[in-house]
Amino acid sequence: MSRDAVHVVEGLFADTAEGPRLLGSRCASCSTSYFPRASACHNPDCDDSKIEDATFGPRGVLWSCAIQNYAPPAPVIWDEPFQPYAVGLVDMPEGLRVLGRIATGDPMGLKVGGEVELVIEPLATGEDGKPIVSWQFKPL
Repeated sequence: MSRDAVHVVEGLFADTAEGPRLLGSRCASCSTSYFPRASACHNPDCDDSKIEDATFGPRGVLWSCAIQNYAPPAPVIWDEPFQPYAVGLVDMPEGLRVLGRIATGDPMGLKVGGEVELVIEPLATGEDGKPIVSWQFKPL
């Protein structure tokens, strides 16, 4: 990832020493995971909310997906000309189900149940020419 890259939203993902990770939290009392971060545990069975920072990734399983065939309205960003892309719901081993763009040149070739890996890749180019990056999932 370019040092000049701009995160689409700060604090949701990072390129760590172990590779790309989603930044969330986990309750130390009941082990419930949250993405994005939560300030308190929302598990109704948890009596002692002890939220700690946590990272998630890098792999998961594609649970469901859809193809975005038309340019979505703002605030979604893309470079012209618009190219269809896939959006998927990914089961992470930490107990999360995360929505994200699927980084593939062939969105029609995706297989539900297939393994995917977290990547940080450009969504578009900003007005200043810098890449705007976000988390995405790449089929393995």
